[in-house]
Amino acid sequence: MKPNPSSGLLSAFQALRITPATLLRASLPSATVLRPSAATTSAANPQYVRLFSATAIRAGSWLEPNLPRKKKMMKGRPRVPTGGSTKGTTVVWGDYGLRMCDHHRRISAAQLKVAEDTIKARLRGQRYRLYKRVACNVGVFVSGNEMRMGKGKGSFDHWAARVAVNQILFEIKGVLHEQVIRDAFRLAGNKLPGQYEFVKKGDPPVVGITKLEGITLEELKRPWKKLPEDATASLPPTTSTSAPPPS
Repeated sequence: MKPNPSSGLLSAFQALRITPATLLRASLPSATVLRPSAATTSAANPQYVRLFSATAIRAGSWLEPNLPRKKKMMKGRPRVPTGGSTKGTTVVWGDYGLRMCDHHRRISAAQLKVAEDTIKARLRGQRYRLYKRVACNVGVFVSGNEMRMGKGKGSFDHWAARVAVNQILFEIKGVLHEQVIRDAFRLAGNKLPGQYEFVKKGDPPVVGITKLEGITLEELKRPWKKLPEDATASLPPTTSTSAPPPS
């Protein structure tokens, strides 16, 4: 007996999980509906294979996000932790980190890629894991040379990341000697603009340019200069200027 082509098509759709089987069975005649065997179902849909999905894959990485290139972005400035924030200044996942220590700036994706390749080339053959703490989510638009003013913002040129002062860029965790990681981070810092320092896990965080080593956030929020007690005592007392009550 030859297999019915409609039943084969039905089993294929059931294996792909595109639509519920009840809708297909309702649309087909009752004579053409055949239940597939257990062996056919297990062979068409094994447990270790990912099921079919019609959802589009969101492309993008830490060097090129999934953002429209034609959408113009403002230049902006890196964040300034004026409220006492220490976010991004300590090692979180790894054992050692590379931290920028001089000034905030905007670093391009090409420069970060060169730094990553430098670290991987120095640690080739070693057992480690590299963590990237920054992401290029800022589009840089540049107009051509000798362009008159008033002709627009320009076309897309490259992706970049706003890196604040004392923010960690890379972290490493693995079975490596400290001097080897220091050498890898030194080579990567030479490829990046600015000055960088080597930090370990457990080092004190940084607020702006002040390291919280021996001091707390409450002490930082206090005023640096205090009025002497003699100056506060010599101030004239405040007098009320309210009118006397009517007699």
